[in-house]
Amino acid sequence: MKSLVSVNDLSKAEILDILEMAARFETNPNPRFTCNKVIASIFFEPSTRTRLSFETAINRLGARVIGFSETANTSLAKGESLKDTITMIANYADMIVMRHPLEGSVRYASEIANVPVINAGDGSNQHPTQTLLDLYSIRKTQGRLDNLHLTVVGDLKYGRTVHSLIMAMSHFNPEFRFVAPAELALPGEYKSFLRSKSIPFAEQTDLVSGIVDTDIVYMTRVQKERFSEPMEYEKLKHTYILRNSMLAASRPGMRVLHPLPRVGEISEDVDANPKAYYFNQARNGVYARMAVICYLLGVEAV
Repeated sequence: MKSLVSVNDLSKAEILDILEMAARFETNPNPRFTCNKVIASIFFEPSTRTRLSFETAINRLGARVIGFSETANTSLAKGESLKDTITMIANYADMIVMRHPLEGSVRYASEIANVPVINAGDGSNQHPTQTLLDLYSIRKTQGRLDNLHLTVVGDLKYGRTVHSLIMAMSHFNPEFRFVAPAELALPGEYKSFLRSKSIPFAEQTDLVSGIVDTDIVYMTRVQKERFSEPMEYEKLKHTYILRNSMLAASRPGMRVLHPLPRVGEISEDVDANPKAYYFNQARNGVYARMAVICYLLGVEAV
């Protein structure tokens, strides 16, 4: 049995296998491989794209979904422990997809459950399936994953999608440019990781110069839910706004990605630009998550 809690749980070969499987699902999105499976979708934190794309993936594979999208109507509201909740749900399902606001909670669940557990986001830690759909989107738009320049913008301190992307891209000889205010700079542990892998990176505060010579601009929102002080969030939330006029000097093949939701950091005038790829990126999440589910259940996609 294998769970997916961190993108580091996957080797480079496994990542590439999952991406190949996702490509097959894009050409055949209704294979109905796992019709005898029940998958629990348990979200302790709000979600739109991740929860719905997982549940779409489960349905397209022919499996059935149980679970909850908020905890008010569950025994957690009565004081049941996370351990008891996970143990009970594992009795009902063949797999658990879990989002939780506490870092390390999904790893803890994977150690309790006797079925595979997929991390759908744990606090500001990691979001491995988002990273897999990001890699799928990057490869699809750039034709490769190797030797790319990526500019990552916004909340690099709390952005779990950023943290997972750095780990995964380390297999492919990237070069990073990080654009963030000082208060939301990339944590030191990830800089140390990049240095240990001899991966070049630069940090800056200017967005416009950061998109001129890059292959991917990866925008992120400033996450209100991670701030204990509302005034600090208000000060930082609109630090960077990508506008259509800023893309004029960018490379023809450059694409703009965003894990969504956006809350003002990409102007709507960018949406019609062919370099905007974030809505296509969200659609790719269904194929990537179909592939992850089949991989963990040992189902071969043909």
